[in-house]
Amino acid sequence: MDRMSYCNDLIARMEELFFHELSDCAGWKTEFIGTDFIQSEEITGDNRDEIIRNCIRAITRAGLAEEGSFAVAGKDILLRLKIKGCIHMGKEVALKDRGIKIYNCIIANMINDQLIEKLNYETAYVASIDADEEQDLCEIRIAIYETMDKIGCVSDWSEECKRIDENNEWQTITATDR
Repeated sequence: MDRMSYCNDLIARMEELFFHELSDCAGWKTEFIGTDFIQSEEITGDNRDEIIRNCIRAITRAGLAEEGSFAVAGKDILLRLKIKGCIHMGKEVALKDRGIKIYNCIIANMINDQLIEKLNYETAYVASIDADEEQDLCEIRIAIYETMDKIGCVSDWSEECKRIDENNEWQTITATDR
């Protein structure tokens, strides 16, 4: 077992234990995993897209992922991410193999943290994660709430996702992008 496999297995085991934790208080605290890294990167940006773009740029430059794509839709509440070549894929596969629903994305945690810290977003949370080991790609749907007024807004995310794909509304960032 190589060092990264070992680390991913440790994280997967911790998340599995949190998933089964009876009081349901531990699992949501995993959203703080990864934030130390991104806070050390001094991310800048004047708006949502700049913050997301600069987070993905820092993540890919550090070698945590090969590529990140994002699109925002659904009354500016749906943040859809595609992360390719993530070093945490082994953790996701281990969780799936153990029958645990994947509920924590370290990369999403970093982006959510910066939206809250830099732009004073009210809150953000991971709504769903789909990890495809064969494609080495995760798709994450995140609810981002810029203001209290946005909380409770409803839109059909399946239709929004379809529109994003049909219109190719993705912004893609790699380590080599400036």
